[in-house]
Amino acid sequence: MCRLFALTSSDPVSPMDAIRALDVMREGHDGSGVGLYLSDLAGPFESMKDSPVLSGIFTDLGMKRLDEFMEAKGFTLRYDMPITPKGPLPTWTPRRDRYVVRAYDIPASWKDLNDTEKGQGYLKTRLELKHMGLQDESMTVFSFWPDTVMIKEIGDPLQVGEYLGLDRPEIMSRLILAQGRQNTNYAINLYACHPFFIEGLSTMTNGENTAFVPIRDYLMGQGVPGYEGYNSDSEVFTHILHYTIRRLGLPFEAYKHIITPLKDHEMKGHPDQAFLSKLKQICRRLIIDGPNCVIGCLPDKSMFMVQDSKKLRPGVVGGRPGLYAFSSEICGLDLAIPDRDKSQDFQPMHLDSAIVGPDRQEVRVCRQSQPLPLPN
Repeated sequence: MCRLFALTSSDPVSPMDAIRALDVMREGHDGSGVGLYLSDLAGPFESMKDSPVLSGIFTDLGMKRLDEFMEAKGFTLRYDMPITPKGPLPTWTPRRDRYVVRAYDIPASWKDLNDTEKGQGYLKTRLELKHMGLQDESMTVFSFWPDTVMIKEIGDPLQVGEYLGLDRPEIMSRLILAQGRQNTNYAINLYACHPFFIEGLSTMTNGENTAFVPIRDYLMGQGVPGYEGYNSDSEVFTHILHYTIRRLGLPFEAYKHIITPLKDHEMKGHPDQAFLSKLKQICRRLIIDGPNCVIGCLPDKSMFMVQDSKKLRPGVVGGRPGLYAFSSEICGLDLAIPDRDKSQDFQPMHLDSAIVGPDRQEVRVCRQSQPLPLPN
């Protein structure tokens, strides 16, 4: 099993806060790896919200190729945050040449592009770099997007966090997703490590998706850049979310109706019955199967949790105005926010989507039995 922990805070917090919460849940993960998604960044990135940030792991040769590639594309280095490992190498963690977190100024030719066009450019740039590094593993690229940092590594999460010196003000943020396990079902591959990311959307999952192959094949057949790789059966959750919002133009509340649609008899009397029936038919190949708890973030800085249709994985949301946590287990929540009103903790059930918006003032629950906020 994986263990998941996420924080959304009005004030910047350290990724080590999330990693320590993972550590108290260590009986539920094997210490084989850690993945972090950070957004709504603070520190030096606070003034660079529109600059794309490159995150990844590079060899010395990869760094040389990176600099040549970015210069040829017209990207100018704006800020390079050094990550200098300290102390002994954690068990199972390979020695790396360079952990990269770099912000860039966009090419002059991009200045008049709209946000959608820039976003497509960032995505294609990331994919080009990823493909350049696949054969010799000289470049492993997790993200290239404004206001986004991703860090992934093999090894015990707490040891890795301390080794990389992640308890530092330069990398504090207001949104954190943290996952505590490498992909040990298959070969160890950092691209298989949660969280996953595409165009401002990120998710991580505790569970198993037995419908992975038909979902993967359907997504790869859509011709959407970025729907590729799939070293983990959980990456499709991120891409289904992207497909829901970016391709179908639907609100987040439709996501649950796509991955775990209501049964036909449950739709009877629903105010959106006709729409939901058609959506279920069109997107039937995106229906998930198996036990899953999914935690994710949206472009507007909202954070959410959803469950599979049978509620077979644990998940709890709690906190106070200004600070909320999403956790696989209550002990992680207790460590991170011990002074909350525990009577207000919420465990989403099979019809629920729990959401904390960008104002971070409350947990909002939407249920599949409710009307959808559909666009006109």
